[in-house]
Amino acid sequence: MPTYDYKCKECDHQFETVQSMLAEPLADCPECGGALKRLIGTGAGIIFKGSGFYATDYRSDSYKSDAKKETGSASAKSEPAAESKKPKASTSGSDSAST
Repeated sequence: MPTYDYKCKECDHQFETVQSMLAEPLADCPECGGALKRLIGTGAGIIFKGSGFYATDYRSDSYKSDAKKETGSASAKSEPAAESKKPKASTSGSDSAST
């Protein structure tokens, strides 16, 4: 159920109450009995508590261990491939220019 804010038009007493969305707005101030105005609030903020808010939180332990194995083997395989793509430096730069 939502929380509604009210303010008394006569004594400026402000309070909030939990009401059903179908309930009629309150009319009388609990302090002085004056007329109330229901205030428009910003609504409730979203609160993320606990785990389960990231894709990795829902993964099973077996999936996580398999993913670690794949990541480890992929990085080991990619290192030699990266080295083979590097151009080799020429030891004598004048040989190619003289011919």
